[in-house]
Amino acid sequence: MWLERVLIGRWPVVNRHARAFFEASGRRAGPDLAARLEAPVLAEHPLTDVTFDDAIAFCRWAGEELGRSVRLPTGDEWEAAARGQDGRSWPWGNTFDPERCACAESGCGWTVPVTAHPDGAGPAGAEQLAGNVWEWVADRMPGGWRAVRGGSWLDHAWGLRASRALAADPGRRTPTTGFRIAIDPGREP
Repeated sequence: MWLERVLIGRWPVVNRHARAFFEASGRRAGPDLAARLEAPVLAEHPLTDVTFDDAIAFCRWAGEELGRSVRLPTGDEWEAAARGQDGRSWPWGNTFDPERCACAESGCGWTVPVTAHPDGAGPAGAEQLAGNVWEWVADRMPGGWRAVRGGSWLDHAWGLRASRALAADPGRRTPTTGFRIAIDPGREP
């Protein structure tokens, strides 16, 4: 999805892509993630249990694979994809609807495939910007922590607001945190 001068991934990075990254890079996945990467039924679920450095390493690898400059979006870029020019509360509008995302109110109980909620897309077409997984963004937070956006399958409506950023330990792996990529048009690696 093109936003101003950046291409934001339509969905968070999925296990299928992460499996290729871990195999090619030799980077080690934790035991929980390694099991999910081997499960075909989870191939289109968002990647989780990754640190901020894992996300940066994936972007570097993807950039080499694509021959483009790949990075994490900034918080402002991520928020623009989620809120649009009208400043909506959730990617689909100003009224919360648990049928448009994976969250506590929808009762999904875990991640869902990234294509599960197309009616929850933001104004530029990016999906899964509310719920399913928190997403690492490039922003720094106080104390050396990093920002995550979007909320997860465990969060309630108030935690999924498009304007909300949360500080997260960049070295911690959780089953609720993944990321999506951003590409600057015309920039080569």
